[in-house]
Amino acid sequence: MFALPLGDGAELRPLEPWQAEEFLAHIDRARADVDPWIPWASRSTDLDSARATLQRYADMQAAGTGRIVGIWLDGTLVGGTMLFAVNAEFGNGEIGVWLEPAGQGRGLITRACRAMLDWAFRARGLSRVEWQTRPDNVRSLAVAARLGMTREGVLRESYPYRGKRHDSEVWSVLAHEWPPA
Repeated sequence: MFALPLGDGAELRPLEPWQAEEFLAHIDRARADVDPWIPWASRSTDLDSARATLQRYADMQAAGTGRIVGIWLDGTLVGGTMLFAVNAEFGNGEIGVWLEPAGQGRGLITRACRAMLDWAFRARGLSRVEWQTRPDNVRSLAVAARLGMTREGVLRESYPYRGKRHDSEVWSVLAHEWPPA
């Protein structure tokens, strides 16, 4: 099995449909913190929907358009990172993350993103990876800055969430900029 140590008792591992029960328990713990930022958190509410979320990423991985990996801390799933919207022809993709409170404040997201970006650029051959987040998600903005990404602008009212339209701040990093100095 593949596992990438992140240090401090944490590791990055594939997150697959057969792990739906563990994933659901994790999302139940994380939902209040994750739901405003990650759309599938509010859709993964029972075993079938959790399995469907993981199956969507398994299908993306099979098609070469995405991947999801989990972050385990001392043997417990506490978060993860995903690469999605991969367009091999253009060499672009988008990275996203989530983390439950038990894993926060340890630098796990930054370390996991570095591993995912290394893979995206070095193994997958992408030229550009985006990071999109709401302007009020200050933790997400801080991670993008720590990763050496460049803020490109704001997509005004680009998506609906709970009956309200929200802005999306766009950051990116290019292959020739990775890793940051």
